[in-house]
Amino acid sequence: MKSWELFNSQKHAVLTRRQVRDYDAWAINAMGVPGTTLMENAGRSAAEIAIEMLTSKTNPAVSIFCGAGNNGGDGFVIARHLANHGVGTQIILCAPRRRLQGEALINFQICEKMGIPMIDLDMVENKIHTQIRDLCRGCNLIVDAIFGTGFKGELSSPFAALISCLNAAGVPILSVDIPSGLDCDSGDPLPVCIEATATVSFVAAKQGFFINGQIHRPVGRLYIVSIGITAKSNIKNEKAKI
Repeated sequence: MKSWELFNSQKHAVLTRRQVRDYDAWAINAMGVPGTTLMENAGRSAAEIAIEMLTSKTNPAVSIFCGAGNNGGDGFVIARHLANHGVGTQIILCAPRRRLQGEALINFQICEKMGIPMIDLDMVENKIHTQIRDLCRGCNLIVDAIFGTGFKGELSSPFAALISCLNAAGVPILSVDIPSGLDCDSGDPLPVCIEATATVSFVAAKQGFFINGQIHRPVGRLYIVSIGITAKSNIKNEKAKI
């Protein structure tokens, strides 16, 4: 993994939403890397950063907020690795379990068998504040694995309320691939986004991370990590311009 700094920014690629999709399709369909392997590599790398963020804590506790898509699947992988590392870990499900499928469902089921605590968040706007207050009490780190780079449009009111409450919780936040609610291409909040302490971005930085050549404030400290395969020929013309 590498931390994004001005002195090394020219070594990193910057991808759009469409390029992220193309990259994943290339890795799975052209190179034959299973989606479960890509998710495992991504989640394990993110877990390593989470552990680094917890080094000064005794008996650390982490709350991982997971959506129904692959970003949530990454969160389940992170939960497994943190639990294996002895970190007190709980998963907060921000979508109905019936919506889980594919690689995300596989990793969810592993977490179930491991006995990692899971809480189903009641996504009713006027109930979210109390739930987040209780779920984050005594927590040393929040992992944001709610929405990934594919999300666009506008957040529904319950999710906007959820993100606002997480930002106000007073707990450091590690965002997985992109701060939830931040548009991958424009960097616009939709209408709010997670204000991360750190973001672990898979394969490359995302176009929306930069405003006027500087890292966008909601991204926090930016880490770029590999998911196990690099398509240098596909991204060589998408180098950062800062």
